[in-house]
Amino acid sequence: MLPSSFAEPQVFVAADARLVESVETFSFRSRTEQQRAMELAKTLRCPQCQNQNLIESNSPVAKDLRLKVYQMINAGKTDQEVIDFMTSRFGDFVLYKPKFAPNTYVLWLGPLLLVLLFGFGVYRNFSRRESTGSH
Repeated sequence: MLPSSFAEPQVFVAADARLVESVETFSFRSRTEQQRAMELAKTLRCPQCQNQNLIESNSPVAKDLRLKVYQMINAGKTDQEVIDFMTSRFGDFVLYKPKFAPNTYVLWLGPLLLVLLFGFGVYRNFSRRESTGSH
């Protein structure tokens, strides 16, 4: 049996206004638009935070951008229009999957190049050992 203090619902009130979190409410025209806006906000990185998307982040910038995404979706904008708006303001940094463009070739091809160089080094090392070991 639980102690009597746990039997009744309890309400906690913050004594300091800085501890109170604001609750975001935004109404969508349909459940589909709400899901689309949330999925899109998950693909956009918070410009202020390290490695958090707009949904995960509690920073003021993320809250503003989340609201902007919701407003644009509610206004009938496409996902690409929202992405274009965000990248025009913050650059490709806000994208978790940057575009394959000349300025991101190193990002996309760098890991492949490193694996190939490592493989070549291993091959060369073993081929040298075999050639010196057979003489």
